[in-house]
Amino acid sequence: MMVTKSKAGLWSKIGARATFGMVALDLGKDFDDLMIVAADTSTSAGLERFKKTYPEKIIDCGIAEQNMMGIATGLASEGNNVITTTFAPFQTMRCCEQIKVNLGYMNQNVTMVGLASGVVQGMLGYTHSCIEDLSIMRSIPGITVLSPADCTETAKAINAALEHNGPVYIRLTGGSSNPSVYKDDYDYKIGKAINLKKGDDVALIATGTMVYVCLEVANELEEQGISTAVIDMHTIKPIDSEMVKAICDYAKLVVTVEEHSVVGGLGSAVSEVKTAISNAPPHLILGLPDQYGKSNDYVKLLDEAGLSVSSIVDSVLEKYSI
Repeated sequence: MMVTKSKAGLWSKIGARATFGMVALDLGKDFDDLMIVAADTSTSAGLERFKKTYPEKIIDCGIAEQNMMGIATGLASEGNNVITTTFAPFQTMRCCEQIKVNLGYMNQNVTMVGLASGVVQGMLGYTHSCIEDLSIMRSIPGITVLSPADCTETAKAINAALEHNGPVYIRLTGGSSNPSVYKDDYDYKIGKAINLKKGDDVALIATGTMVYVCLEVANELEEQGISTAVIDMHTIKPIDSEMVKAICDYAKLVVTVEEHSVVGGLGSAVSEVKTAISNAPPHLILGLPDQYGKSNDYVKLLDEAGLSVSSIVDSVLEKYSI
């Protein structure tokens, strides 16, 4: 699947959910064996045009997420390349046992797309927000876990997942008007992080929406004389351990930034690699707090969690000066 500037620009405007729906139309042409199973989310996932174009390639099983996983497993066992999709908390936590047994244990080729993860659904409260999915999914043996930085990377990740052998979870974050990190085609490989900016003092390792934010953070730190690297860690499992080791060779401070709980996500995955590295630099883990808060606007929830550009800069400066 080719990425063009015009596609990247459009995807950025419409957000990850609608991008998934548009990409699905292309994938319907590219993969004869494609089947999509949704849980009353055909409209929410932007799949209405896919449904009209490929009615034989989509099943909407209604608000029955556990059944969705069973149907997807059956289709995959018959040789289909299957995508399941619903909102992230229902895709992961409501279906956790089915994912463990049918996908992790049975190793079926199912790509799970978790819509609107993080706190973009914050006005609906923490029943619809999802701050736990990375930790849950990466703890299940056999599951590959992806967290795209923007809509272009969402398209690349979905295509890569369908070509991958084994189950994959893709975590979509951000709303509409999703800022672009990638505006042209580029090489995307599962398990290989992307060094977006080189630097010698601080290394910002980010995933999902926080990749763009960290590019802004790096600009501000550079103005204060701190050479700052930015790494897009789009694959949480398997983590790119070689990239983490390389970072630890030069950075004076490693900072992980994620729109996920500080427990069990990107920060934890990087820490697990760092424990085997002698004289590894200090590590600052930034993310959503280990608690459920009140309903609020998306931007306000990120601000409260210290995930705005200015808050991240302040956190880095405080730690780096020690």
